[in-house]
Amino acid sequence: MEVEMRYKNNVGPQVRRRRYALGWSQSEFATKLQIAGFDISRSGVSKIEARLSYVDDKTLLYLAEVLRVPVQELFPPRTPGNRIYDFMEKLETTRF
Repeated sequence: MEVEMRYKNNVGPQVRRRRYALGWSQSEFATKLQIAGFDISRSGVSKIEARLSYVDDKTLLYLAEVLRVPVQELFPPRTPGNRIYDFMEKLETTRF
């Protein structure tokens, strides 16, 4: 029997890809976030990337700022015409 997993955020995979593209370790990224004023550990970064922790609006703004991307780039792309309800249901259970 397959257990449906509900992930706690939808930005983790994009955060991980962007961090990796910048050549930063999770520790380096955590340090950059701390310098920017956001208190987080390497473990905290790991939990965001693995979608195991919630990301609130404040966290989202810090992530986007330090990763140097617009906030919307941290979300997975939405297929045009896809109903928001269907899109959100898929996000909550799909591993990207």
